[in-house]
Amino acid sequence: MILKYFQTVLFILLVSIVKGQTASDEVLFTIDNEPVYSSEFIRVYNKNLDLVQDESQKNVDEYLNLFTNYKLKIKEANSLELQKKQSYISELDSYKKQLAKNFMTDTKVTEALVEEAYDRISFEVKANHILVRLDENASPQDTLVAYNNIVKIRERTLNEGFEKLMKEVHNGQTLFGEELGYFSGFRMVYAFENAAFNTNVGEISQPFRTRFGYHIVKVYDKRKSRGEVTIAHIMVKTKPQDSISDSAEIRINDIYKKIKQGEDFESLAKQFSEDGSTSNKGGMLAPFSAGQLSAQVFEDAAFGLQQIGDVSKPIKTQYGWHILKLYDKKPVQPFLDLKPELEMKVKRDERSRLIDNALINKLKEHYHVSSEQPALNYFSSILNADYFKHSWVLPADFKGEKPLVSIEDKQLTYQDFGDFLIKNQRSVQGKLSFNKIVSAQYEAFLGINLTQYQEEHLEEENKDYANIVQEYRDGLLLFDLMETTIWNASRTDSVAIQNYYDEHKSSYMWTERVHAVVVSSSNESVLKKVSKLLEKGTDPEDIKTMFNINNQVNVIFTSGLMNTQDQALPSEFEFKKGLSKIYKHNNSFVVVQVKDIYPITQKSLDEAKGNVIADYQLYKESIWIQELKDKYKVSLNQEALNHVKTLINNQ
Repeated sequence: MILKYFQTVLFILLVSIVKGQTASDEVLFTIDNEPVYSSEFIRVYNKNLDLVQDESQKNVDEYLNLFTNYKLKIKEANSLELQKKQSYISELDSYKKQLAKNFMTDTKVTEALVEEAYDRISFEVKANHILVRLDENASPQDTLVAYNNIVKIRERTLNEGFEKLMKEVHNGQTLFGEELGYFSGFRMVYAFENAAFNTNVGEISQPFRTRFGYHIVKVYDKRKSRGEVTIAHIMVKTKPQDSISDSAEIRINDIYKKIKQGEDFESLAKQFSEDGSTSNKGGMLAPFSAGQLSAQVFEDAAFGLQQIGDVSKPIKTQYGWHILKLYDKKPVQPFLDLKPELEMKVKRDERSRLIDNALINKLKEHYHVSSEQPALNYFSSILNADYFKHSWVLPADFKGEKPLVSIEDKQLTYQDFGDFLIKNQRSVQGKLSFNKIVSAQYEAFLGINLTQYQEEHLEEENKDYANIVQEYRDGLLLFDLMETTIWNASRTDSVAIQNYYDEHKSSYMWTERVHAVVVSSSNESVLKKVSKLLEKGTDPEDIKTMFNINNQVNVIFTSGLMNTQDQALPSEFEFKKGLSKIYKHNNSFVVVQVKDIYPITQKSLDEAKGNVIADYQLYKESIWIQELKDKYKVSLNQEALNHVKTLINNQ
C-alpha cells in the first residue's frame, strides 16, 4: 500500500483537514483567494504538538510556515489533477471502505456485548443438556414436532430427574443427553451460552433453539473463572493388548519415578510421551481455560497445580495415563486489557448479528424507512418451485419500474429487489415457505442498501470520518506529487547529483577512524590477563578458547573500522596505535588494540551517495516551494494570526 512510504513525509500524515468550515471562522490566510481557516490551523497544531520532535516546529510561526508549504503542495497537486488518476481513485476507495467499517456500527450495542462477554469469561458454569436435533432450515411442521418433543422432555425431567432422563433419551442421532462440565464465555454458541448463564443453579432452562435444534439445560454450579493455564504432559496410551507387566499404568508410574529422581521432564516427554503432537516439544500444550478440553479429569488436575514447575501424580483419562507439569497460570485479565480482544471476538461470533441488526434498525429510523412492506405479498405470489431448483426467473408481465422503497433521495424499484431475488436464490436452503423466503431476502436486500447508502454519505454525516478521509486523500495526492516532482527526479538525475556533490564536498568527509579490536568483559581481572596475552601477540580465537569455557562467555571481541561515535569505544578513548589501558564502559570493562589510524578524508560520491541524494532532495524541494509561492499568491491575515497565538498561549 502506498501509505507505507508516508513516513518520509511525516508532516503529511500529521495534518488532518476539517471539511466544511463555518462562515464565522476567521480566515488565517488565502492561496489564490482560497481560504484556509484559523480553526483548522489550531486543531492541526494542537493535534500534532506532542508528535513533533523538532522544538522549532512548536513555534507558531515556524509551524505556520510548514502548514503553508503543505497547503501550497496540495494546491499544486489538485492543479495537476492528480486526483483523477485511476491508481489514486482505487487506493482511496479501498481505504474508505476499510475505514467505514469502524464508523458503521452501533457502539452502544457493541459495548454492552463486550461488557457482557467479559462478565461471562470471568465465570464458569457447570451444566448438562438435552438436545432434540433439528435442521436449521427445517419445515414449520418438523419444527413444531421438535419443539413439542423438547417441551414434553422438560416436563418429564421435573418429575423424573434430569440426569435419569438425559441418559434414557440419548440415542446419539435425534436425541442427545450430554454432560458438559464447566465452561466459560465463547465456549458454546451464543444462544446456548445465554441460556446457561441466565439459568439459576439447580434449575432447568426453558426450551431454546440453536442451529443444532432445541435444547434444555440444567445448571449445577457457577464459580469464578480459574483463568488460564499452560502445561506440558507426558501421555501413555492404554491399549487393549497391554500385558499386566507392561501396562500403561506401570509405564507411567516408572516415568513418574524418574521425574521424582530428578530427571528432566521435557527429555522424558520427548522419549516416552505417546502424544505425537506434543512429544517433540517436550509435551508442551497451548494455554487453555475451563471448558476447552474434553477431559474434565485432565483439566481439574491442571488447574490443581499451584506453583510453576509443580508436577502432578499420574492421572487417567479416556485417552490414557498422563503426568502434568505447570508452566504458567494466569487469572482473568482486567477488563481494559482484554477489551480490544473481546471486541474482535464479539464481532466475529454470533453476537455480531445483534450488532448488525441494531445498526440496520438505527439506519431505518435515521433514514425514515418503514419496516412494513406491502409489496412483499406480490413477490411471494410470483415465486414458484423453480426457486428451490435455483432456476427461477421474473414473470413476463413483471413491472420492474414500480417504486418499492426509498432511502432519502435513493429510490429502489421492484426491478432492484427482483434482481436480488434471482441473484440470491442459491442461498436458500431447504423448502421454506415463499413468505419466509421473501421476507428474509427483503431484510437482507434492505440492509445491504441501507449500509451502502450510509457508506456513500458518511463523509457528510460523520465529521471524524470526514477528517480522516481528507487526511488520507491529501496524503495520497502529496505522495504522488513528491514522488514525481522531487524523489524520482533526485534519484535519476545523475548529473545534478554529481554537481551537488562537487559543490558541497566539505559536507561529506570521513571523520578520524581506527582499525581496532575491542575486547569487553564484565570481569576486570580477566581483562587484565587478556591484555597481557594481546601484548604477546596471542591470537584472539585462542584467547576466546581459553576464557570462554563451561558454556560461559567471559570475553567478547569486536573488530573493524570505528569512529569516535562508535558504541564499542569509550567516550574518553584516545586514538593512537597499540594497546590501550583498561576503560570502564557501559557497566563493563574494555581494552582496545588499535592496528591502524585513518585521518579525516574525503568521501567519494559512491560512499556518500545516500546522504547526497537526501540533501539534494531537500535543496530541490526548497527551490520548488519558492516556485510555488511565486505561482500561487499567499496572503496572510496578521490579525487572525495574532488571535491564533493568543488562543494557543492561553491553552
